[in-house]
Amino acid sequence: MLQYQAPMRDLEFLLFDLFAVESEWRDIPAFADFSADLVRAVVAEGGRLASEVMAPLNQSGDREGAVWAAGSVRTPAGFREAYRALADGGWFGLSGNPAYGGQGMPKLLGCLVEEMFWAANTSLYLYGTLTVGAAICIDAHGSEAQRSLYLPKLYSGTWSGVMALTESHAGSDLGIMRTRAEPRADGTHAITGNKIFITSGDHDMAENIVHLVLARLPDAPPGTRGISLFIVPKFLPDAAGNPGERNRFAVGSIEHKMGIHGSATCVMNYDGATGFLLGEPHQGLAAMFTMMNYERLSVGLQGLGAGELAAQQALRYANERRQGRGPGMSESEKGVPAVGEADLLVAHPDVRRMLLTVRALTEAGRAFAMFAGTQLDRGRYLDDADAQALSELLTPIAKAFLTDRGFECAVLAQQVFGGHGFIREWGVEQIVRDARIAQIYEGTNGIQAMDLIGRKVLRDGGRTLGRLLARMRATPVAESYRAPLAAALDRLERVTRTLLERAPRNASLPGAVATDYLDLAGYAIYAWLWAWMATVAPDDAFGAAKRQTAAFYFSRILPRTLALEASVRGDQAAVTEPLRESL
Repeated sequence: MLQYQAPMRDLEFLLFDLFAVESEWRDIPAFADFSADLVRAVVAEGGRLASEVMAPLNQSGDREGAVWAAGSVRTPAGFREAYRALADGGWFGLSGNPAYGGQGMPKLLGCLVEEMFWAANTSLYLYGTLTVGAAICIDAHGSEAQRSLYLPKLYSGTWSGVMALTESHAGSDLGIMRTRAEPRADGTHAITGNKIFITSGDHDMAENIVHLVLARLPDAPPGTRGISLFIVPKFLPDAAGNPGERNRFAVGSIEHKMGIHGSATCVMNYDGATGFLLGEPHQGLAAMFTMMNYERLSVGLQGLGAGELAAQQALRYANERRQGRGPGMSESEKGVPAVGEADLLVAHPDVRRMLLTVRALTEAGRAFAMFAGTQLDRGRYLDDADAQALSELLTPIAKAFLTDRGFECAVLAQQVFGGHGFIREWGVEQIVRDARIAQIYEGTNGIQAMDLIGRKVLRDGGRTLGRLLARMRATPVAESYRAPLAAALDRLERVTRTLLERAPRNASLPGAVATDYLDLAGYAIYAWLWAWMATVAPDDAFGAAKRQTAAFYFSRILPRTLALEASVRGDQAAVTEPLRESL
């Protein structure tokens, strides 16, 4: 069965050795009282919940799945109790606004907790992450009355949150959505339309479900400039703020999916449902992106969690399963008692290659997520414009690169298991199925790549990326990493400069090379993080493993950037010209 343990030693290393959070947080008055002991307690308790409460329901939730019957959704056995444990512990309000019952914890810390929850049980945590995202959106754009009503209930998990964007004909093209919002005399709006792919659209774990719905007012201009955002609760709050009359919308069905079976992905039908405008008219897409940017980082952490869960299963199996003889000395010649006529899988170099790949991508991904978290914290709490711009640059990379590498790690872990990896009882095939969706929802990874190259690099002439490159180059690293790291950063800068020169003459170029460019950026950033981690790692067994993995990354994974540079700089005619069909 799938087992999960929080990687506590690595988390402590990142918190206190690499990012030195106690020093980092001294600059932020809101975090001045956060001691190392408090941080350790939060991480330890989050890890306990993940391993003891959430993880045991992972496979059973996949087998049972969410069930739609009589117009409502029933979650798998045990989910309600686990959700309540998360809610009672205040985990949905971890980084929430303290003025409304949130705990005000740093996003950097939230990234660690989210990774653990995603790794332990992706389907279960999906109900939680949408709740956190809805609270962030209401906090940023709601009126005082809306914040006072909804935030305490969302932070406590008494009510949960939903993001309702997608329509069957529109997909990611929100500008052509058709859901209508008709104004009423009492200031509310009648919401009418159909939405698909609505994660957590209905369930049985909270007393109310708050839908944030995109719709068009009658006077809306065309395209994305005419979209407004509405709060549409399942039960309309009464005068005391408690669930009252049932609102006029219902679940039409739930989707039958490749993975995340315990998560209800709903078709929602709004039939004159009562909605309350959130933010300004026709500014709904900008407001929704407050939630979506959080969700995109969170989904990146989902990919990271999948990689960590896969790594743990593969390493455990490789140290238990015996198959064939490894090259070189036998186990008995190494001083290890021989068992039968086969060595452990870990004795085989190709298995070690797979295990090291998974480790290298996962541990660098964790450091990357924490770095993104520090920039979000500095942007929010210090009004640091450079940090805010950097967090916006990193968001599409976090979503796409973490989920692509998480899926890669899941497949490699499955490969370590050989034939057993294809068998349901072992659980790794579930990790592959669950990880796959993260590359698709909250904006496909191709959309993330186009966002990075178009809005985050070309639009500002590469200035924000230039500041990131300067920061990476200024980080002291050991002598053995200086030259290969400098070469990787120079490669990213060189390719960026070429794109800045070529894109104005070829409008199709950015879209043609966007995915390769995002991967190039991701691998270069990981090289920086591995050089940094290997430099500050302690002189013990943990540090030796870090340096071994860093050496593997630079010798076996970073060379992928050579091909990516050639691809981005090469002739793009085959992609930019119309597709010719061959029969």
